[in-house]
Amino acid sequence: MRILFLSLVKVKSIDDRGIYTDLLRALIRNGHQVTAITPVERRDTDPGGITVFDSFRCIHVKTLNIQKTGFIEKGLGMLTIATQFKRAIKRYIPTEHFDLILYSTPPITLYSVVVWLKNKMRCKTYLLLKDIFPQNAIDMKMMNENGFLHRYFMNIEKQLYLISDKIGCMSPANVEFLLNNNTYLDPSDVHVNPNSIEPVFNELDYDQKNRIRKKYGLPLNDRILVYGGNLGIPQGIDFLIDVLEQVNVENTFYLIVGNGSEYYKLKSWFDKRKPMNALLLNYLPKRDYDTLLQSCDIGLIFLDKNFRIPNFPSRLLSYLEMGFPTVAATDPNTDIGSIIEQYNCGRSVLAGDTEAFEEAIRSIISSEEIYQKMSESTIDLLVKEYTADKSALIIEQQFS
Repeated sequence: MRILFLSLVKVKSIDDRGIYTDLLRALIRNGHQVTAITPVERRDTDPGGITVFDSFRCIHVKTLNIQKTGFIEKGLGMLTIATQFKRAIKRYIPTEHFDLILYSTPPITLYSVVVWLKNKMRCKTYLLLKDIFPQNAIDMKMMNENGFLHRYFMNIEKQLYLISDKIGCMSPANVEFLLNNNTYLDPSDVHVNPNSIEPVFNELDYDQKNRIRKKYGLPLNDRILVYGGNLGIPQGIDFLIDVLEQVNVENTFYLIVGNGSEYYKLKSWFDKRKPMNALLLNYLPKRDYDTLLQSCDIGLIFLDKNFRIPNFPSRLLSYLEMGFPTVAATDPNTDIGSIIEQYNCGRSVLAGDTEAFEEAIRSIISSEEIYQKMSESTIDLLVKEYTADKSALIIEQQFS
């Protein structure tokens, strides 16, 4: 197929590692021709334009800053990005025809682009549903339920689902939630197509791990409990702070790596308390982060307890790839914790329950045999369920 991929996440290079580039490479390996259209923000030195490879083209569209910027510029950027994408298509590929338009959430701002392309080309459309908006904003009290903005975005959300021939959801709970709350959808058009990666298994020896730990000031002999990723309202940072304050298991050390809207709240706590058993690092480039991650032992996932939508954070994939048992502290609606426990890859607790969190940590490190069995199970789960090759095959099967 000739596939056009639309995303608000910049694709710097097809060789980059990530859930989207890994999927695009898998599709290219299967013989498809892929064109990606992604933004480059105003702050980026990339001037925009088109880059052509053998079976891959990437069109970088110059936009306003839409990430980590002020409310006004972000709002203007989101309002204008659809027009900018259309202009780029008319400029660089005006006569191209595609068989499939592939796009990921949050695509509400790109809805008009998808509609325009589908009407123009009479092609198929496939939505990779990574976030359920605006319900997530309601859950986090970032938007008033049944207010003007909520009704406006719900209408666009409905039209987006209707224009999508097929919808791939991150997990079974996501499929159930989508169908229960959008009864107009045909269940045969909605299925599981989870976050996925192209695994790279690099195991460090004892000396290599110690060199990395020394570089970042981590203890050499403790179990390192690592959280890596966004530090925002959806992650329930208050409970993460409760864990740092109340859960002090002997011979363990907390490593928090990331940034986001709540980073400085967490940093303020670190500056005030100066904990001896925890370290906070700001954002690291992915290559540096992956190297640091290899020196750790247990992955941590945090989700706000008030979520009604079943989130499924992609950071789990990094933990599985590293062979880490994971502790998921989440709301009761997501199924990420139950999947982790079903496959013996870690423990699941409800966000807010520090006693259960401590018990989960202790159970994982209670013996080397238990830890190693969980570690082996993580690799098995990743290879069985979350590879980019499997995700590509799921997409292909929908249109065969």
